[in-house]
Amino acid sequence: MKIEHMALYVTDLIRARDFFVHYFGASSNEGYHNEKTGFRSFFLTFEEGARLELMTRPAMEDLEKPLSRTGFAHIAFSVGSRQQVDALTQRLQADGFSVVSGPRTTGDGYYESCIVDLEGNQIEITV
Repeated sequence: MKIEHMALYVTDLIRARDFFVHYFGASSNEGYHNEKTGFRSFFLTFEEGARLELMTRPAMEDLEKPLSRTGFAHIAFSVGSRQQVDALTQRLQADGFSVVSGPRTTGDGYYESCIVDLEGNQIEITV
């Protein structure tokens, strides 16, 4: 069994898609739009085959997303090396994204950093 995809509701669908394409090398489908409900989505595919569905719809509630909460905590991307973790973290920070931890080696042996994306979601960057 495998996880087929994860889905994430966002307020700005185009900016969210562009974020994952620009920083994490995702490729995007042409998108889907249900004219009756206003629902829109993009499926993003990453190099190793993982997929992320970005979705939006009219009149969604956008609640605060504290870093310590129940529910899904983060999406983790393996970039291949410590140097790539450092470089992508520095690039995201230079572009104005908050780095909330790292780069560092965690107690369980991961070399990682965590940033907050444009919608307040935590993204982990690891080897």
